[in-house]
Amino acid sequence: MRINLTRTAVTLALCTTTALTAVPSAHAQEEAKPQNGFTLLQRLVLGAGRAKVATETPQAVTALEQQDIDERQASTVTDLLKDVPNVSVIGGANRALGQSFNIRGIGKGESASDEGRIIVNVDGVPQFFEQYRMGGFFNDPELFKRVEVLRGPASSTLYGSGALGGVVNFETKDASDFLADGQTGTLKLKGTYDSNPNGYLTSAILALRLSDYAEVLLTGNYRTADAFRDGGGLEVQGSEFTTPNGMAKGTFYLDEARERKVQLSYSQFTSDQDNQGYSQLQPTGAFGTVDRVVNNKQAQISYEDAATDNPWLDLKLSLSYNNITNEQTNASLGAFSSIGQDSTYGYESYQFLGQNTFEWTGDTYENYLTVGGQIIRQNRTTGTATPLGHHPEGTDFQTGIFVQNEFIWNDRLTLIPGVRFDYQRLSGGDSVGTLTGAAVPEDKTDTAFSPKIAALYKFTDNFSAFGSYAHTERFPSLDEIYSNDYGVGRTPNYSLGLKKEKSNNYEMGFVVSTTDLIQAGDSFDFKTTGFYNKIDDLIVRQRNMYPQYVNVGRAEIYGVEFEAGYESNNFFADAGLGLTVGTDLTNNTALTEVAPAELNIGAGYRLPDRGLSFGWEGRFVFAETKVPMPTAATTDFAAERLRRASFNTHDVYINWRPDMESQFAGWEASFRVENVFDTRYRDFLSNDNGKGRTFKVSLAKQFGW
Repeated sequence: MRINLTRTAVTLALCTTTALTAVPSAHAQEEAKPQNGFTLLQRLVLGAGRAKVATETPQAVTALEQQDIDERQASTVTDLLKDVPNVSVIGGANRALGQSFNIRGIGKGESASDEGRIIVNVDGVPQFFEQYRMGGFFNDPELFKRVEVLRGPASSTLYGSGALGGVVNFETKDASDFLADGQTGTLKLKGTYDSNPNGYLTSAILALRLSDYAEVLLTGNYRTADAFRDGGGLEVQGSEFTTPNGMAKGTFYLDEARERKVQLSYSQFTSDQDNQGYSQLQPTGAFGTVDRVVNNKQAQISYEDAATDNPWLDLKLSLSYNNITNEQTNASLGAFSSIGQDSTYGYESYQFLGQNTFEWTGDTYENYLTVGGQIIRQNRTTGTATPLGHHPEGTDFQTGIFVQNEFIWNDRLTLIPGVRFDYQRLSGGDSVGTLTGAAVPEDKTDTAFSPKIAALYKFTDNFSAFGSYAHTERFPSLDEIYSNDYGVGRTPNYSLGLKKEKSNNYEMGFVVSTTDLIQAGDSFDFKTTGFYNKIDDLIVRQRNMYPQYVNVGRAEIYGVEFEAGYESNNFFADAGLGLTVGTDLTNNTALTEVAPAELNIGAGYRLPDRGLSFGWEGRFVFAETKVPMPTAATTDFAAERLRRASFNTHDVYINWRPDMESQFAGWEASFRVENVFDTRYRDFLSNDNGKGRTFKVSLAKQFGW
């Protein structure tokens, strides 16, 4: 498995696709086979116009493909993103129900004020859940063929106002990923064993070509794991989980060229366990246990028309439904706290998304103009006998329109201006008034404006420079506006006067690309990106003070990212370093959500004729020294959570993917040893220690007819 470094790309379409996805079918393997001299920094991405290598676009993106996901043998998204500089999966990162995201120091997972600062999508459908002591992302890596992380506020233009940290996009598998030309069906069976925490995965994927115009994918997997042990051999309480998942997807082509298609899909993630740790962000401790059933159901219908013979038509339309619920009963602390009462927390959302790209070309230029709109309605429910002031019910309605243009001159200069306008209406639910005995406040409305401009210039075929500016505004959330913890019948203490958070982000950097550096056909790429993000009217939660949420002033986050990759026919190596600093300018103190510097290095060797690759990956995490020193007044886990010692971990692996001409065609096998030296460590903003030494093995076989 090669380390996946930060690659730069700008995603100019809402549904990004790739031309280098590694999949089991003969046709797909031929496309995915790495070309000599192409490093991992040169993955193809599709903008509003033509596909291009990521080093030729001016916004930061990390892309993981199907082969990366398979070979990493991920049981949670933590396993997928742990080596990406300036990106962290936080909270209870090793728990299936405790995962949230932090990008460039934004996002901490334990506060509702993180809502909307990082946008998470599955097939373009927003994933959102907020509850005390829970994570916000419930899904399984086995369903995905591509993961994409867009860093920085420039992503707001296409994905929604307020993406102060960035966007994480997950793309699910399709039937075409498994069907070679001439095949009418394939069946892929897979099994995985994980020694720590004695985890198992069984998976089946059935892809059928019903006709030249219809394909169907059915996939299901069952994953279970005991509580894992850290590097000191201690069991991490409440980390066990069982999560069956499934998806059905149909693709129907409306023309022989397969340019017009309709796609329908349904997926469901489920976790049903008794005596589960109430807190999914730290060991069970004082929060006790609860019987919990979590469901994430998603349905979608989409239409696409590529219309290659019509430069004025490249249309994408999507209508989706997402419903995330958490039903809790029999809490062991139910007699002592209102949060322990039987409850059903839920977020139900509906979305319509549409865009079209117009194309102009000439002898020396290309121009692609993308125009689109988005409508989202989200209903938040609590479902408790006694209303909870810290989890107010209500509706968040947002609509946005966006325009983005990509202009390419003489294959040297790329200019990308864009702008987005959003409208929000927040409506408190009936329980908001029930709690206080007062009338529900009137609806709160607001607008947001998010412009940006980015440019890249290729001075030579080997050297490019780029820069960008982006402004975005984040609306206050339902939780921030209507939270009220004075208790039933007490005076309301809503935060109705909250203002939008405003962010101004600047980036610049350069790329060096060379070929034939050490031997014929090899390639070396080096990229550096510097960024500065200034946030005004920052929203924070006050402890034991009312109103709970207030605008406190200004913050700044700045840093630099270095990444490099070398590739030859046999040898490959990659390295990435992320350095970020954050300051609360109002109090002149360090922001406690900014992770320490981290260096990721990997090297490996492949034997293409035998389908073998093997190598090593290392994480070197620096100590966190900028946050305030713990004091006697610091609350129990907070002090321990903020200060972190330096550590390093090492993984080794071997992967076997025979060529389609081999007698073993269709077989796949992967073996990994993670944390080889059984290091005891704790990632920044995680309340659990990381896994100790872990052995993973996977075996898969695909049958075709």
